[in-house]
Amino acid sequence: MKKLGFMFTVLLLAIGLAACGSGSEAKNDNKQASEGNGNDHEQQEETLTIKHELGETSVQKNPKKVVVFDFGALDTLDALGVEEVVGLPQMNVPNYLSKYEGDEYENVGSLKEPDFEKIHALKPDLILISGRQSDMYDEFTEIAPTIFVGLDTSRYMESFKENVNTLAKIFGKEDVAKTEVEKIDDKIAALHEKASKDDGKSLVVLANEGKMSAYGPSSRFGIIHDVFGFAPADENIEVSTHGQNVSFEYVLEQNPDYLFVIDRGTAIGGESSSKQLVENELIQKTNAYKNDKIVYLDPENWYLSGGGLESVSAMADEVEVVLD
Repeated sequence: MKKLGFMFTVLLLAIGLAACGSGSEAKNDNKQASEGNGNDHEQQEETLTIKHELGETSVQKNPKKVVVFDFGALDTLDALGVEEVVGLPQMNVPNYLSKYEGDEYENVGSLKEPDFEKIHALKPDLILISGRQSDMYDEFTEIAPTIFVGLDTSRYMESFKENVNTLAKIFGKEDVAKTEVEKIDDKIAALHEKASKDDGKSLVVLANEGKMSAYGPSSRFGIIHDVFGFAPADENIEVSTHGQNVSFEYVLEQNPDYLFVIDRGTAIGGESSSKQLVENELIQKTNAYKNDKIVYLDPENWYLSGGGLESVSAMADEVEVVLD
């Protein structure tokens, strides 16, 4: 009887230990499953959904290979310290971004004629495009996630900040972007206060192959009026991508106190001829000429890379000189 009792006790202990082991394994399995779900959740958090003018794009955070077709976006990436750019159109790259003309970057065609074969060979994780490539959006998306970062000049600063914040979010540069945008806001606030107190009227013209076109509020170069605070000499200028064709007689009739000139020829690699074109006998009768208030704006900032962190800051500096 004692022997039977002892064996029964041993059997109970064995059953108990087996139950504990099973419970421990179950707990470990649950823990591993829980940790696995956590990793899955973290994995999901690394994929961002970006809304833009052409749709919604899912992109992995911190993409390793980026192809850029917008010099304003390239400007911003450079200012944020993003080093993942692998390809861009290397024609007419602004001088201050000339490092991207180096052999370590792939030339992926031109702004209007992308080389899709080269882009595909790069296997990019992200492609950034703007207005000149918008009709080819579907072709880009077949290669990699594609985001439209074109600037809406009718709401310049809002659009500019949206683009900066989008890029900062993708590359984890929110703090840097916040600091840089605040600097620009402070600079523009001071400029606007100064310009809005001035009684002078201003006119913005693009000089191109012996002709001129004017730009007013809400236009491609309307930031001078809408954001910087310069009163327009003509509030009824037609808003269009290529501006309103105007004559020298028109400029004299408007008689601006400040005349801002952008030379397209210089921007696309030609020789500058804007000074000879603009400062003729008729223009010499305007207040802007008489008071030495004709400003030849940097065409790279204004025509090629507008809407970047560096270019917007430089644009504000350029126009402020007429108020001194």
